[in-house]
Amino acid sequence: MALRRGFYRWLIPAAFVLPLWLFVGWIVFGANPLSLLWVLLSAPIVLIGQLILTLLVRARPTARAEQAVSWTDLALIGGWNVLIVALGIFSNPWWWALFALTVVVGFVALVAAFQQLWREARPAGSLLRTPAGVGYVPAPAARPETVPDAEVIVVRENGASSAS
Repeated sequence: MALRRGFYRWLIPAAFVLPLWLFVGWIVFGANPLSLLWVLLSAPIVLIGQLILTLLVRARPTARAEQAVSWTDLALIGGWNVLIVALGIFSNPWWWALFALTVVVGFVALVAAFQQLWREARPAGSLLRTPAGVGYVPAPAARPETVPDAEVIVVRENGASSAS
């Protein structure tokens, strides 16, 4: 749980640290000037993509209640973050394959985040949470028994006068 909570806190700083890392990696590893074009194109995409993923994760009720990401988020978004860090090394002979894999994993993370949000947004029942984050299903509210209106039958005796 501590790992998932720590990653939940990392999501917003990652949106700014990862694009910055691409610039720093380009400088530190002495990549060619043409690589700067890829950095200039991909850094804004990483920034916007990470912010969108962060908003999708933080929009989920379970993530807000637990202050933690799901294991799926940790695997996909965490993997995407690791691939972005690997892209910033630039001395990798497999850079283009790594770039393609980063794009695919980023897209899969986006789709998975949408699916999780959609699944949790559907009204499937009530799940309440205690302040400690423990979920429970509330007991159904006690409804007062409604007595159906009794049928009223008027019986008149013979010879009785009506009081009209």
